[in-house]
Amino acid sequence: MKKTPLYESHIKLGGRIIEFGQWLLPVQYTGIIEEHEQVRKAAGLFDVSHMGEILVTGPDAAAYIQKLITNDIESAKDGQIVYSPMCYPAGGTVDDLLVYKFSGEMYLLIVNANNTNKDFEWMLENLEGRVDIKNVSDDYAQLAIQGPKAQEILQKITSCPLRELKFFRFTESVLLDGIKAIISRTGYTGEDGFEVYISPENAVSLWDKLLEAGADDGLVPVGLGARDTLRLEAALPLYGNELDSDITPLEAGLERFVKLNKEGFIGREALLSQYQSGVKRKLAGFEMLEKGIPRNGYSIQKDGKIIGHVTSGSFSPSLKKSIGLALVESVYAGEGTELDIVIRGRPVRAVCIPLPFYNKKYQK
Repeated sequence: MKKTPLYESHIKLGGRIIEFGQWLLPVQYTGIIEEHEQVRKAAGLFDVSHMGEILVTGPDAAAYIQKLITNDIESAKDGQIVYSPMCYPAGGTVDDLLVYKFSGEMYLLIVNANNTNKDFEWMLENLEGRVDIKNVSDDYAQLAIQGPKAQEILQKITSCPLRELKFFRFTESVLLDGIKAIISRTGYTGEDGFEVYISPENAVSLWDKLLEAGADDGLVPVGLGARDTLRLEAALPLYGNELDSDITPLEAGLERFVKLNKEGFIGREALLSQYQSGVKRKLAGFEMLEKGIPRNGYSIQKDGKIIGHVTSGSFSPSLKKSIGLALVESVYAGEGTELDIVIRGRPVRAVCIPLPFYNKKYQK
């Protein structure tokens, strides 16, 4: 099992450690609901150092990435971040990732932790042109500070004018109380917030500095449990749940990130065919009408017939009710459609509702 540079810090703070893929990470400190609510009203600090980083450089770097991903980076400016699925030829998803554009010949791809080696091998298999790729995950620790007070807290330890950093943009060579960092503004909670990339040897120092800077503003460390409920409320996909090798981005409701007018990317023909014929199954949001907590993998029925499965589900601390995402036959995905979630062998009533569940509060 792997540990991030902050493993001992999590132990000291009372973090309950679990296995997540190949990593030992905190699932909670004081409690999932408390940590979740603190991010919504103040701020939370996350250790996301397990995420993978792959550096792509060279004169043909842009063309190579264009072939790999479904989105289009052609119009991206230096300092911009592009979210995109990456697909297999049959249309299933290799991963969903973030592309950080440093220049036309230098990009940093942020990939899901459990997919890092698989993604890198896939990229090597499809390598062409004057391009060099390196798995540089060991060169970075990554912290995320999220919530309405995130900017105010982070600003205390840097002279970088954070209010000027727009959504899905990043800036490099920033000093955070003397520590060199890359700072971006994206997030995985539905709130405004920042990601900070630093050398692993500086992780503990910066973690402590941030918690100290945010002590009077309600900043708390947050584990994987609240990270999952926060992203679910914002209807943000999790690879392995809403996306995998058998689920296409079109089925997952990510059509705005699939540029079918872009020629030559891997999976285009399959996705174009699916788009033209209409997706047979679709991601839908639902809330429970009866008592019960939906979980990943639970079957979904309509009039006794299995029509799909739950991809993610939980009690929502913000909405005070149980909610979920489900991959169902498209005809049953419409708002107001009643479904049965099979919980411990018993059908429990639910109804499809619009997404996202929680109104996102990103800084534009």
